[in-house]
Amino acid sequence: MSHSLRRFNKLSLLMAAYKEEGALRRCVDRVLAAPLPDGLTRETVLVDDGSTDATWEIAQRLAARHPEIRILQQSKNMGKGAAVRRAIKEMTGDVAIFQDADLEYDPRDYGRLLKPILEGKADAVYGSRFTGEERKVLYFWHSVGNRLLTLLCNMLNDVNLTDMETCYKAFTAECLRTIPLESDRFGIEPELTATAARNRFRVYEVSIVYSILQGTS
Repeated sequence: MSHSLRRFNKLSLLMAAYKEEGALRRCVDRVLAAPLPDGLTRETVLVDDGSTDATWEIAQRLAARHPEIRILQQSKNMGKGAAVRRAIKEMTGDVAIFQDADLEYDPRDYGRLLKPILEGKADAVYGSRFTGEERKVLYFWHSVGNRLLTLLCNMLNDVNLTDMETCYKAFTAECLRTIPLESDRFGIEPELTATAARNRFRVYEVSIVYSILQGTS
């Protein structure tokens, strides 16, 4: 894989949503309002994973108002991994960021996530909730479970991430499309990391803002 510096023109924001009628509109508003590096346009690829609430209806209204939003619907609930894989298949950008449909992560961190990729230093960037100067205190057992999963992933893949389970991951489209993902559910997180390590992607980690309570970030 070539590591030469290249121009990135479009960012694809990959969003899997399941029963997010209460948060989806506010989340999309923040995604669309988030500043991007100069010269970078955006598309949001929103996959409704067979929601039984008003998520799909809200997504349709959002897409009707904002042409940069593309919406897709799974015929039934198939899991986060399946929805993410479909979003990857449908994206048209040069670089991608995974975005959950709730409000626990702050889209204003996009620039920080993209910087190592745009500078030609990284193929993938992980947003860590556990490193850097700014960090919100999380629930204790949530933090312990995350650290154990991250430790196991690091041992298996010979990497030293601090936050494997983070939602915020940025990849070049070139690299992301080479990953033969298979997980239908939350196994997509360790699978992404294992495949990135196996393919010797250049992975960076940057600090991000995280709020355990929706809408407080």
